[in-house]
Amino acid sequence: MSDYHLRSARDLLAGLRSGDISACDLLAHYKARVENLNPAINAIIATDFPAAEKRAAQADAALARGENWGPLHGLPMTIKDAIEVAGLPCTGGAVFWKDHVPTKHAVAVQRLVDAGAIIFGKTNVPFLSSDIQSYNDVYGTTNNPWDPTRTCGGSSGGAAAAVAAGLTPMELGSDIGGSIRSPAHFCGVYGHKPTYGIVPKVGHMPPAPGDLRESDLSVMGPLGRTAGDLAMELDLVAGAHGLNAKGWQLSLPEARTKDPKKLRVAVWYDDPYCEIDKASLTELNKAAQALKDAGAQVDENARPDFTLAEISELYFMLLHATTGAGMPPKVVDRWKQTAEAAAPDDKSHGALQARGGTLSLGQAPVWWEKREVIRAKWETFFQSYDVVLAPVVMIPAFKHDHEPSWEKRSLTVNGKERSYMDILIWAGPAVVSYLPATSAPVGLTPEGLPVNVQIIGPHLEDYTTIAVAEMLEKELGGIKTPPDFG
Repeated sequence: MSDYHLRSARDLLAGLRSGDISACDLLAHYKARVENLNPAINAIIATDFPAAEKRAAQADAALARGENWGPLHGLPMTIKDAIEVAGLPCTGGAVFWKDHVPTKHAVAVQRLVDAGAIIFGKTNVPFLSSDIQSYNDVYGTTNNPWDPTRTCGGSSGGAAAAVAAGLTPMELGSDIGGSIRSPAHFCGVYGHKPTYGIVPKVGHMPPAPGDLRESDLSVMGPLGRTAGDLAMELDLVAGAHGLNAKGWQLSLPEARTKDPKKLRVAVWYDDPYCEIDKASLTELNKAAQALKDAGAQVDENARPDFTLAEISELYFMLLHATTGAGMPPKVVDRWKQTAEAAAPDDKSHGALQARGGTLSLGQAPVWWEKREVIRAKWETFFQSYDVVLAPVVMIPAFKHDHEPSWEKRSLTVNGKERSYMDILIWAGPAVVSYLPATSAPVGLTPEGLPVNVQIIGPHLEDYTTIAVAEMLEKELGGIKTPPDFG
C-alpha cells in the first residue's frame, strides 16, 4: 500500500513533477481513503470525484507534453465548506444555504486552481463557522481522528480532521476565533492564521453568497502536514485583489531567521487570567526547551506592555461587534437590555457580548484606537523578540458538547470549571492585533491527545512564525498519525 497520505504536499508535488507519481494514482489513493475511512469521522461532507478524475487525467497528459500548470500541478485537495468552490455545495453549515452551489470559485480558491490544484471535496464546519466544534443540521458531526468521542475543533474542524486522517494533503480554512489554529491543535496538524488582509476573503460564507465585503478580524489561511506546506500555500493565496490590485502588490519579508541560534523567543504560557491544562503545559514546555537546546535565546518572563485580560476585553468587544452584525432585532434588544443592566466593571463574557454586539458607529472608533495602541505595543515588543510562544487553547480536544446554549456549556481545566467562551481567550491576541500566528504540533498528552503551540509574530512577518514552526518540526518530529489512520 502506498504511503502517499503520510507525505507532505511538497514531497507529493516533487513526485508528480518527476513522474514517480501520477495525478490519477494520487487522486485514486485519496478517494479510496475517503471511502474507507471518512465514515468514521465525517470530515469530508461533499465530493465530486468524476470531475476531479477528469482534471487529474488532464494534469497527467499536460505533464507528458511538458506543460506545467503551476506549483500545485496535479495535487488533490479539499476546501472548508465555508469557502465557495464552483460546482460543489457551499452551505456554511446552514440549512438555509443547503442548496447553494456556486458557479465560481472564491478568490483564494481560484488562485489554488490556477496553480494546478485539483479540488475534490469540501470539509465540515459548524453553523455559520460560529463554534469551536464542527457540527450542523446539514451534515452532522465531525469526530476527532484521535478519539471519535471528542471534537475536532472548529470552525475549520473538518479541514483539520481530514489532514490528520490522511484524507487530503492540504486545506484552506478561515480564522476569527482560532478557527484554523484550534482545530490544528485538537487534531495535531499545522495551521497558519495569516496577517489580517493579505489573503482575499471574497467567496467566504458568511457573509451571504455574492457579498463583496470582507469583515474585520477574519482571515483565510492554510492547513497542512508540514510547516513548509503552509508557506507554499500562503505564497499562492496571498496578494492584492480587486480595487487594491490597481495600486499595490504584496511583498512579505523573509523570515527574520531560519537558524535557531539567532532566534529570540518570548514564552507566554503562564497567565492567571487563563490557566493551562497541566498535561498540555508539559508538552508546551518541551517546545520551548527544544528551541533553547537548539541555541535560541528563550525568555519565559517577557511580556508585551499589556495584560491578557486587557487584550481579551478588546478582542471580545470587536469580535462581537463583527459577528453580531445582522443579528435579528430580538437578539439585539436582549443584548441592549443586558448591556444597560451590567455594572461598568462587569467584564464577563455575557456583558462583553452584549456591549460588543450593540456597539454603535459612534462608539467603535474608541475601540479601534485602543487596538492601534495595542498594535504599537506589539511592534515595540517585537524589536526585542522575534516570536512569542503561547498556548493555542488551554486544553486538548474535549468531549462533544452540543448543548444549544453556550452559557450552559463549561470546560474543566485542572479540576476547575471554566466558561466555554474561555476557549477563545488565547486565540484573541493575534486576531485583534492583525498578527500572523502559526499552530504547530509539539507532542501528545498521556491520554494520546495532540498538543500544538501557537507561534505569534510581528505584523506581516508570516514567514518568521512559519520558520519557527519548521524549527520545532525538525527538533520534535512534526506531525504524528492517529492510530486508526496510518
